[in-house]
Parts: sequence; structure tokens; C-alpha cells
Amino acid sequence: MLMPKRVKYRKQQRGRLKGKAYRGNQIAFGTYGLQAVEPHYVTSRQIEAARRAIVRYIRRGGKLWIRIFPDKPFTKRAAETRMGSGKGNVEYWMAAVKPGRILFEMAGVREEQAREALRLASHKLPMRTQFVAREDHTGS
Repeated sequence: MLMPKRVKYRKQQRGRLKGKAYRGNQIAFGTYGLQAVEPHYVTSRQIEAARRAIVRYIRRGGKLWIRIFPDKPFTKRAAETRMGSGKGNVEYWMAAVKPGRILFEMAGVREEQAREALRLASHKLPMRTQFVAREDHTGS
């Protein structure tokens, strides 16, 4: 699973997922991408499941880039504990994804192959996504 090597603070507050993604909303590395349409928190397990679905479908062909990283800790209190006595321990890590964010990018495969691989990956993710292709194939 993906998680930070070290963090300055072990626990964070949740915050809000308002607004659009102005960073990471263009295809930068590959030719085809999977873009988030709605805001959501994506756990490291979901990212890994989507990555496996893509790799399994394209079978050693092409290259894959993961454009999100789970750097936000999710804490949970132990079951059947009383109220109070502080915040719970970190249970897992998640990435805050805003609409417009590119989640995965692919290159070196045909469009229909990329479309199907990213469709399989989208079923592993908690939010609605769309398939996007790079406008200029020359690279900018």
C-alpha cells in the first residue's frame, strides 16, 4: 500500500473537499488518463486495487503513472470505547481528490485497450470518473 515514509504530524483533521482541482488536471506524462468527476477521499487500498486491475488487463504492455498519493491519515477509535480520551489511532491513509484531478495515466497502448483498462480501474474507485485523451500527441 502507498503511505508516506514520515509525516510532521501523525494526526490531521478531516477538512473539506470544496472546489475544483486546478493542479494535476491535465495529462502530463501519458497519452490517456482517468479523471475524477466528483470529489471523494480515495484510500490507499482503492488506489492499489485500481492499479492492479489496470496492470492485469494490459499485461506487461505500456506504462502506467499514478497521479494521486494518500498523504492524509484517517483515524478511528477502538470498538466499544467510551467517549473522550482523545483522538483514535491512524487506521489507514487516503488522498483527497477534487473534481478534475487526473488519477491514472497510461501510454504505449491502443486507445480501446486503455479505455477498457481504465474502465476496470474506475469500478474499484469510490467516485465517478471519465476517460480523457491527450489533445496533442506531440507533447507539450
